[in-house]
Amino acid sequence: MSDTFYPASDPSLAYQELTPDDIIASVESLGLACDGRLLALNSYENRVYRIGLEDAPPVVAKFYRPGRWSDAAILEEHGFAQELAAAEVPVVPPLVHAGRTLHQRGEFRFAVYPCHGGRAPELDDMALLEQLGRLVARIHLQGARRGFHHRMRIGLESYGVASRDFLLANDFVPAELRDAYAGICAHAFDGIRGCFGRAGTPRFLRLHGDFHPGNVLVLGEQVHIVDLDDTLSGPAVQDLWMFLSGNRAEQTPQLARLLAGYTEFRDFDPLELHLIEALRTLRIMHYAAWLARRWADPAFKLAFPWFNTRRYWDEHVLALREQVALMEEYPLEWTGS
Repeated sequence: MSDTFYPASDPSLAYQELTPDDIIASVESLGLACDGRLLALNSYENRVYRIGLEDAPPVVAKFYRPGRWSDAAILEEHGFAQELAAAEVPVVPPLVHAGRTLHQRGEFRFAVYPCHGGRAPELDDMALLEQLGRLVARIHLQGARRGFHHRMRIGLESYGVASRDFLLANDFVPAELRDAYAGICAHAFDGIRGCFGRAGTPRFLRLHGDFHPGNVLVLGEQVHIVDLDDTLSGPAVQDLWMFLSGNRAEQTPQLARLLAGYTEFRDFDPLELHLIEALRTLRIMHYAAWLARRWADPAFKLAFPWFNTRRYWDEHVLALREQVALMEEYPLEWTGS
């Protein structure tokens, strides 16, 4: 397969040609016999379906959004998932057919995965948090072995500046809020630089990148990690902070249990705790720009009807103001170092 980066055509038409018949035909082109059952799963960036097979367990097919990733970037995602699975980390790697994990039919590139059920983890389950800490450390042990060449690197420019520039250049921020938005972004960028400065020189490694409760499936005592679509390079704490919830008093014991599990397998640099609110700020900015970049896609207007309203932008500016204040506070404490 050639390393083709598909042009970003009209996003409102991105999946217009992807019909149920096309989905089933794509999967059957790999020699799998579909039984006609098709269930759309919760995904907006890509299109993901649970597909029944004749005389075999169902599979999950992911159809990649045209224009987002190059083939090389997708194959790095697949390779990392396979590497983790080979190390017995419970990720869900794509299935291999004819020596390939990335396939194409018509304009769509797709991959097929085993289907695993489960529920999202309960964040007040401290034993489970410790187990997740162990799993993250095992991901990072593999992630530190080599680097990515085609995946993103999380940071101020990629997640912050690029997001601000896109939103302002495309007139998403209401005119009466543009100055306030630009001003708070400047303060936020200063805060992010300060946090990274206090963190010293954090080591960047291959990460899950979007590790949150929605990407963990728990079934009894079995845990599976899914959706490495946003795998990237970044500091280790990026794969930990999204499992912290509540106020500071609630987050502190959660962090302790996560890191109790993590440090069974890998050392953790406590200076990275300075990065948590900076990374949260970058995620808030990146999320707003992600919605804006996809706003012409009808599925986004249905799923996120509150986006791009005056109330949304008022709350977005307020959230950034709150983050500026949080980035000036002391980081969470961890006494396990």
